[in-house]
Amino acid sequence: MRIGIYCGSFAPVHKGHIKFVREIIKSKLVDKVLIVPTKSYWDKEIKISLKDRINMLKLYETKSIEIETKLNNVESTYEGFTKYQKKHPNDELYLIIGADNLLQFEKWINYQYLLNNFPFIIIKRDNLGTKYIKERMKSFNKTNYYILDIPTIDISSTYIRDNINNPKLLRNKIDPRVYKYLKDHYIEWLLI
Repeated sequence: MRIGIYCGSFAPVHKGHIKFVREIIKSKLVDKVLIVPTKSYWDKEIKISLKDRINMLKLYETKSIEIETKLNNVESTYEGFTKYQKKHPNDELYLIIGADNLLQFEKWINYQYLLNNFPFIIIKRDNLGTKYIKERMKSFNKTNYYILDIPTIDISSTYIRDNINNPKLLRNKIDPRVYKYLKDHYIEWLLI
């Protein structure tokens, strides 16, 4: 089976995240997408607990979308992929990243291991289009990658957090079930 692995904080998950996942599945590049909410291994504070982020992502789980619930406390994408390989020894794993991740990819722990062992699915981002992606991949001597041109939704988890007390602003950006979950579990945001 071909499994695309999509790691991130998902704090909280929004419609842009899910649109990417559904488009990747629709493209038939992979049979399944494994969404991996991670602890913060960048210098980014996450105020939503890992358990709650998993619970919100579980709202989207289907036969072709799986939410990782056990291997989430990894220190890096590299460490995660070594664990996912053990969990899925007979499957072909793909790294799903946005083109913006290529800007500082050399700073990733053991990035060469990822380059050498896994095909990439790269999503164009804003001004980082096909030409940029191809140039970056050429600089890495990487040929096994796929570029997806998915129309981006102008949204971010930061925007959701900053506007959590204004549901009208979030109507087209976050699933009502996710908003309800946040409202039920993170009521302090609504009191800001």
